[in-house]
Amino acid sequence: MSDMPIFAVTYTYADKPAVLDAFRPEHRAFLGDLLEQGTLLASGPLAQDVANPAGALLLVEATDEAGVAQTLDADPFARENVITRRTVRPWVPVLGPWSDRV
Repeated sequence: MSDMPIFAVTYTYADKPAVLDAFRPEHRAFLGDLLEQGTLLASGPLAQDVANPAGALLLVEATDEAGVAQTLDADPFARENVITRRTVRPWVPVLGPWSDRV
C-alpha cells in the first residue's frame, strides 16, 4: 500500500447532459487508466437533486494538491468544459481499507 496522501476531489458538472453523455465513455476510460496505475482509489457520481447539481466524488493518491490538479486536468470532462467546479481536499481515512496509512 502506498504512503502517498489521499485527496477527496469533487466535481460539479455543467447542465449539459448531451455533452456529458457523449464524453462519458472517454471520461470513464481515463479514470480506468488512473485506477490501473494506482492513482485513483475510487470514483463515482454524486446524485443530482433540487439543492445539488450533478457531480462526482473521486479519491486520488498524489504527492500534493498540485499533483492531483495536474492529473485531473487531463480528464476529458475537463477538456470539454463540463466540470464547472473542482475541489481538492486532503483526506485522512480513520476507518476502512485505507486507514492503515495513519
